[in-house]
Amino acid sequence: MRINDLSKTIKPKSDQLNADDLISGPMTVTVQSVTLSGQEDQPINVNLGGGLQPYKPCKSMRRLLIFVWGKDGNEWVGRSMTLYNDPAVTWAGQKVGGIRISHLSAISEPISIALTATRGKRKPYTVEPLIIPDYPQSDFDNNLPAWTSAVQAGKMTTQQLVAKIQQKGLLSASQLDAINSINTPSSEQLDDTLEDL
Repeated sequence: MRINDLSKTIKPKSDQLNADDLISGPMTVTVQSVTLSGQEDQPINVNLGGGLQPYKPCKSMRRLLIFVWGKDGNEWVGRSMTLYNDPAVTWAGQKVGGIRISHLSAISEPISIALTATRGKRKPYTVEPLIIPDYPQSDFDNNLPAWTSAVQAGKMTTQQLVAKIQQKGLLSASQLDAINSINTPSSEQLDDTLEDL
């Protein structure tokens, strides 16, 4: 059997964001939700939305996220991080590259934490603050009717909406209140909507 295209054999694992996805440069993403993956070595999915595969942080990056953002994954929703490909990451003694975090939102100054670099050795790791501009009020006012319709139609939750908006700018307390006050569809209405999709 002749095989004309071997490129499919080198594609990275497709159920997660991979270091190879960041070869072209860092990527700033916003957390849409955090769920358990059921995998022992990568137990959590940091779901990013926007058509991206989930980020499954390694143990050292999980320690960093918990140290900076806290242990409640629900509190991570709407926050942003910049991910990059670190070619120095090793696996079984070989440099294979891996995803690391350079910047996090919700912090005002650099934060350092001692993380395991190699077996038995820890090394300081510093994450910088990610500064995202405020979401313009005029744009918010213009877009709110369409967002309200989308939530009420069951196309997205208010949490998903917040995560999507905050990729462009941070929402103020009053803007968050306006989104959180949108009437969401009942479970029966949502079931009907999902059947129509």
